[in-house]
Amino acid sequence: MALWNKLLQSRPEVMEQIRVSYGNHFPMEVRHYLCDWLETRLLAGPMIMDHDPQLEIESARFLNELLVELERKATEMTSDDLITAKLRLIESSKNFRQLFSHNPSQLYSHLRNCLMFEKNMLCYPEECGMTQNSEFTQIFQALEELISRVRANEIENRNLKKKYEIFCCEVHEVTKSNAQYDIIDNQNPEHRDRTAQMRREQQERLQLSLNQLTGMRLNLVDKFKATIELTETVQQKVIDKYLNQWRMNQGLAGNGAPPSNANNLDIIQGWCEHLADILWNTREQIKMVSKYRKQLNVDEQNLPDFLPELFSKVTGLLEHLITRSFIIEKQPPQVMKTNTRFASTVRLLIGNTLNIKMNSPLVKVTIVSEQQAQNTQQTNKCSEHTCGEILNSTGNMEYNETTKQLSVSFRNMQLKKIKRAEKKGTESVMDEKFALLFQSSFAIGHGDLVFSVWALSLPVVVIVHGNQEPQSWATITWDNAFAEINRQPFAVPDKVPWNRLAEALNMKFRASTGRCLTPENLHFLCEKGFKLQVPMPISDDYQITWSQFCKEPLPDRTFTFWEWFYAAMKLTREHLRGPWNDGSIVGFIHKRTAEDHLLKCQRGTFLLRFSDSELGGITIAWVNEGNDGNPCVLHIQPFTAKDFATRSLSDRIRDFDDLTILFPNKAKNEAFDKYTTPSGQPKNKDYIPSEIRAILSPSNANNIGYANTPASQFMQSPDPSRDTPSVQSGYGIDDGQMNHMNQIPGMDNFDLSLENIDMYTSSFN
Repeated sequence: MALWNKLLQSRPEVMEQIRVSYGNHFPMEVRHYLCDWLETRLLAGPMIMDHDPQLEIESARFLNELLVELERKATEMTSDDLITAKLRLIESSKNFRQLFSHNPSQLYSHLRNCLMFEKNMLCYPEECGMTQNSEFTQIFQALEELISRVRANEIENRNLKKKYEIFCCEVHEVTKSNAQYDIIDNQNPEHRDRTAQMRREQQERLQLSLNQLTGMRLNLVDKFKATIELTETVQQKVIDKYLNQWRMNQGLAGNGAPPSNANNLDIIQGWCEHLADILWNTREQIKMVSKYRKQLNVDEQNLPDFLPELFSKVTGLLEHLITRSFIIEKQPPQVMKTNTRFASTVRLLIGNTLNIKMNSPLVKVTIVSEQQAQNTQQTNKCSEHTCGEILNSTGNMEYNETTKQLSVSFRNMQLKKIKRAEKKGTESVMDEKFALLFQSSFAIGHGDLVFSVWALSLPVVVIVHGNQEPQSWATITWDNAFAEINRQPFAVPDKVPWNRLAEALNMKFRASTGRCLTPENLHFLCEKGFKLQVPMPISDDYQITWSQFCKEPLPDRTFTFWEWFYAAMKLTREHLRGPWNDGSIVGFIHKRTAEDHLLKCQRGTFLLRFSDSELGGITIAWVNEGNDGNPCVLHIQPFTAKDFATRSLSDRIRDFDDLTILFPNKAKNEAFDKYTTPSGQPKNKDYIPSEIRAILSPSNANNIGYANTPASQFMQSPDPSRDTPSVQSGYGIDDGQMNHMNQIPGMDNFDLSLENIDMYTSSFN
């Protein structure tokens, strides 16, 4: 409840912005009375990204638990003062069950995003609170002003219609009078002067009425102009700033950026709906005035007619709004494996207006190449050509009365086959980008306007085997990080400042593992990427190329910088998340730097760093005392995911009696005991229990310099094919000097190569 308590003490405008971010379908009473539960449930655990297959399972579990919690809380409310809140919670439980039973991830993601927004409001009030609130207020005020103007224009339009009708009657009366005057002139020529005078007076009155009518029309035309200009200004801000930023955030979220509510889609939808109503009503008003003028068919002294120009402009704005408001709310996976089910959701942000929801527009999905995507953007027409076959690729948009959203969710799409372009140079299939093209068409009004809308997904890399994932994610990570708004698909720079790449890597690692990289980690990665020493602070003069990032092998290695980083990230996510989040793993640090740190510490101090020589390997370095009393640093052969499938890192560290203090000064047990596996009892007490432990293998002594240490417990990787030898290092001693280290007493039959050994307990239960 700490987060909610702090928010309750914030300014009213901040709370109002938070209320708006939750939307109409999530009452604030639920946030208030379930604050502890929501914060624990959504913020305490690891963040599950939208593309994670576990999202659906976790979302369904969350919805069930939320319904139970709502009912429990409502049952506890026995005071008469809480009867309204109790009814609100009961109603919310029913609504959540009805709305989200078939799509629980929508509610889960929405609430998680709202809580992230709350945290941002507390951490960065200037950036996402006051500034945003001020801009939002300006847009709301402008929309209110426009709605008021449209209403006033409608009143004036009706008055103008009445004036036109009166004027038409006057014209009719003048015509009748002129006919009578003609008869009088023919029968009584002596009265011609009198009738001529009456004709002139009548014509002057008619001209005066026409002048008044023209003045009213021109005044209304000026108001139309002002309304359209203000609408265009607001629409540019909504579409070009907020909706574009929301689209950019989708790409950043693909790299692990926390979803932001700064450009909440529900708020943007509300703006788009207001704009659509304003433009449509203004268009109808202009059409009506134009119709009156044509029906009148009188000479207005060659006054320019601005109505066709205004009609064309307002229609263009309406078309731009409608086509841009067709968006992909949930992006498909950006690394897509053939014959694997995936999902996506599209939404029309003006679906609650102009009776579009009555038509249930059909949406079709195809996969297109980069060239086809470029053609679609340049011509603004969907290509009939595709480069693959997708199953379950059509669906009708449906309107949800509660959420006020017109959308369609494709839950069971599957890419059956793909046609690839010819490769250029060193390009591989993991460099080739595709996109899903969503397209639809519908009519508005009385069918006089038909719009064809389309939307391209974020770039997608298609793979057929899991071993293609690392390089595919390099392509996607680079694109998500450095794509520009309204770019030509899918253009990205060939080189970028290191600091921008560091931000992307940090974002990716945090989303995958739960904790950010430290400045020291990022500096280490910089030097590894550039293969040279880089002074701090790192300036933007250091530009890293796409080739350096994921194409060129690291020195004396067979793998690239990205492959090494990706393997370390994957290992951390799958096996080391807990210790990493606790800060127990240094990870990204030079071997020499690690030795410098450890040599200043007492014997038994150790740290964990990712291996430079082995993909997805982590090694333990610790300080020991040599025969001459000087400290030396030893390195354990790296562990990989295959090792941790047998025994976890924490269990191995517990087995290593010589490791006592985690660098810099934390007791080993304090850091790792909570992650160790408790000793189990055999199901049948007639058996002797056994367990696997890690021990040192007493062989290959020439590689080790390790003094006065008993046969302690280390464990070797079960994969004997790995070519990384057991490594030991004393400060200032290179590999060529290792053979001289066997002079240390006690090390004649001892090394740090590791093996699996079952250690059986000797007692019966």
